[in-house]
Amino acid sequence: MKTRAITGILFVIIMVGSNLLGHYVFGAFYLLLTVLCLREFYGLIKKSGIEPNILLGILNGVFIYVVFALVTYQDIQPYHKLIFLLPIALVAVPIQELFKQSATPFTNIAYTFLGLALFCIPFTFFHAMAYVKGDFNFHYPLAFLILLWANDTGAYLVGMKFGKTKLFERHSPKKTWEGLFGGIAISAGTALIISYYYHELPWNRWVSIAILISCFGTLGDLIESMFKRSIDVKDSGEILPGHGGLLDRFDGLFIAAPIVYAYLYMVLN
Repeated sequence: MKTRAITGILFVIIMVGSNLLGHYVFGAFYLLLTVLCLREFYGLIKKSGIEPNILLGILNGVFIYVVFALVTYQDIQPYHKLIFLLPIALVAVPIQELFKQSATPFTNIAYTFLGLALFCIPFTFFHAMAYVKGDFNFHYPLAFLILLWANDTGAYLVGMKFGKTKLFERHSPKKTWEGLFGGIAISAGTALIISYYYHELPWNRWVSIAILISCFGTLGDLIESMFKRSIDVKDSGEILPGHGGLLDRFDGLFIAAPIVYAYLYMVLN
């Protein structure tokens, strides 16, 4: 428990610091997380007997993230032209499979692309959240993280105390409907507090974001649990002592980040 608490505190400090130290640190840190999450995912897939193209998957992940980071940071023509190189980079994955001796080439290709869809694209949207109004503003991504943590904490505490009705017992036996609604309530209450300090949005918009994060963050958690059960592993990794792997820590972000970005873009633009 002590190790888990220390790891959790350090994790929060690093995550908050990555938002507060400016757009260069912010961009580089989430690029690093993209690479580490892809590496962790492909490593888990290999244990199940599938052979994703790890090198090309990670290189494509870096390229996708960097191209869209440049576009969101500075919306100029040369950066937009880099987008047209993406098909060339992506098609290298199936082409490379032609030269491998594998009984399941399309399975390998599918899981290579799945890693990009599940982990690279969400971090790309999360990074873009800071530039949704043009200039870098850490309030949006930092508020997202705070609301996500509030939801996780609320769901855990309320679920432990009052949880009886299982949410998706087949994939996550401990999750309950009571915990889900508790997470929504705590996250929404936290959103009200945030609205007093971050005035970019009115209180009802922050609460809407909290509800989106709670609902889609829980779905992300369930999908990651389903994935781990499908390959028969308990934790996605051991990089965070007492907490498991990075996929275990960011499962709530992977679906919620693109949804919240789309919501922010619509209400702000």
